[in-house]
Amino acid sequence: MIEQQVQIAQQREGEPVKLPRRRRKLRTGRAGLGVYIFLAAVVLISFFPFYWSLLIGSGDASTVRDPDRSWLPGGNFFANIEAVVINPAVNFWRALMNSIIVSTVVSLSVVFFSTLAGYAFAKFRFRGRGPLLVFVVATIAVPTQLGIVPLFIAMSDLGWVGTLTAVIVPNLVTAFGVFWMTQYIGQVVPDEMIESARIDGASTFQSFRLVVLPVLRPAATMLGLFTFVMSWTDFFWPYIVLNGENPTLPVSLQLLQSNYFIDYSIVLAGALLATIPLLLLFVVTGKQLVAGVMAGAVKG
Repeated sequence: MIEQQVQIAQQREGEPVKLPRRRRKLRTGRAGLGVYIFLAAVVLISFFPFYWSLLIGSGDASTVRDPDRSWLPGGNFFANIEAVVINPAVNFWRALMNSIIVSTVVSLSVVFFSTLAGYAFAKFRFRGRGPLLVFVVATIAVPTQLGIVPLFIAMSDLGWVGTLTAVIVPNLVTAFGVFWMTQYIGQVVPDEMIESARIDGASTFQSFRLVVLPVLRPAATMLGLFTFVMSWTDFFWPYIVLNGENPTLPVSLQLLQSNYFIDYSIVLAGALLATIPLLLLFVVTGKQLVAGVMAGAVKG
């Protein structure tokens, strides 16, 4: 109030008005030192298992039991990798191809069917929609081990035991994928966009393909990557249903531990070798994933 009265008096006397200067602390958008320290700690903790696998996998059979081991990688890594690849019991290249086929088919199928189901649950109004969605989500709480016996009996009756079909078909769609896409579509896809496409003469599937699907790229990419990793590392069900025939990579690599004496340098070299395709996948698709998330976050 006093400053306003002074300004009014100065205006009446013809003097220039001098406004008080207020110092404002501008935000530069840079994170603090504590954030960088925290992120560096997270990176080191996440990277340590890979480094430990490289450390042991580049040594020999005595590296694990050596208390005075060096923390620098040894020179036997490629020799251990060769021992894994040429092992006839492991059949590495066949197992690698089987894992690529299973993971790719399952990932594409989960993304496709989960997106369709999520679109129906999020944008369609039909009787029993709520209870059906609750039932689908509730199946996530059921342990996988409870359905192994009836699932194996079904695969045996169909004659699929020992084939990759028995691993692919039960995983063509997941409850998590349906729930994920339902929530994402309900939040980012407005009803007006779909109604506009229908007014222009588009059918239901055309509205989904031309209008909804491009908006779902960030969520679909994340779901596809998550499903690929889960399918690539799955061991329990393929180990049971394949019976040593057409094994996937985790099932094949467990044969390295079937001997009386386990050479952990070879085992960890094989485990690290099986992880390399996943790392390459994230390197290739990481930029696309981030770009998709940023594009989906911009509201026009």
